[in-house]
Amino acid sequence: MPEPRLTAVEIAVQDVAGVRVALAEGADRVELCVALGLGGLTPSAGLVRAAVEEAREEGRTGFVHVLVRPRGGGFVYDSDELATVAADIRFAREAGADGVVIGALDEAGRIDREAVARFVAEAGGLDVTFHRAFDTLPDPLGAADALVELGVARVLTSGGAARSIDGADGLRALAQRVDGRLQVMAGGGVRVEDIHALIAAGVDAVHLSARETVSGAPSGPGGGDAAYDITDPITVRAAVAAVRDARS
Repeated sequence: MPEPRLTAVEIAVQDVAGVRVALAEGADRVELCVALGLGGLTPSAGLVRAAVEEAREEGRTGFVHVLVRPRGGGFVYDSDELATVAADIRFAREAGADGVVIGALDEAGRIDREAVARFVAEAGGLDVTFHRAFDTLPDPLGAADALVELGVARVLTSGGAARSIDGADGLRALAQRVDGRLQVMAGGGVRVEDIHALIAAGVDAVHLSARETVSGAPSGPGGGDAAYDITDPITVRAAVAAVRDARS
């Protein structure tokens, strides 16, 4: 059996507390976002700045990767939405983020090459990850080649399945296709107990939210649910330990 790759752990976080947990528990990076219940949306300017400051205070580089997604729903964007994404990427870069996470499709359901090229240019040399819009594509292997050509560094994918562990064969095929030209990050319902099998499939990173729902103060009319998500340090710690075990 070939030796496993030096797989990274990425944690999707929605607040500064989540950034601190990821830093303290040894994660390699975070995907900073809000509204994970919608699949994740662009975080606020204040949150981006605070996350970058936390990572800098700990001397961590390459740590804060900002999701730039203007709304929930599908990934075909009009000109106003594309302009918003471009502006948010520019802000994230200027605020000191280490990478951005993007994705856009055309009306035919393929990668919107023009939009992605624009996003990569706005990133100005930052790491660019293409998000799980990838899992809607009819030809993921061909799409991976297109992402390489466009200068994307990494793709987040479940291998086309609802949960990444069920898409392990697709992840393996993708990793073999790109052969190091594009990092393959397994994401989508990742559990700690899945990590060894995902690493065996040849991925370069695992991505999980490590969310735990807690109850807050009572919320009045129009205020939404009192429950909210936090980043669970126990889950992050266990994920990091699983990856380290696989590395060894």
